[in-house]
Formats: sequence, C-alpha cells, structure tokens
Amino acid sequence: MRMRKKGDLPSKMCPQCQRPFDWRKKWERVWDEVKYCSERCRRESKGAA
Repeated sequence: MRMRKKGDLPSKMCPQCQRPFDWRKKWERVWDEVKYCSERCRRESKGAA
C-alpha cells in the first residue's frame, strides 16, 4: 500500500460502540476481517451474546 493522507484511509463503523475507526497498518492484510475498533469492543460483544 502506498503512502496516503489520513483523510484518504478507509474506515468502518464498530458494531459494538457505534463509532467510526480508520484503517491501521497492523490490519493491512486482514482489513476485510476486522469488525471491532478495539479488543475491549470485541470482548464486550462476546459477553453480550
């Protein structure tokens, strides 16, 4: 992935906290699989189910 401006990065909505979150370098290979903005939101979604 080439250098991009922050405003040009893709973003998604977190289904747990309903906040938008942006693409991060560590998610480069798994961006399609990322659902939650943080580990906290991921854990809370598992507990609520």
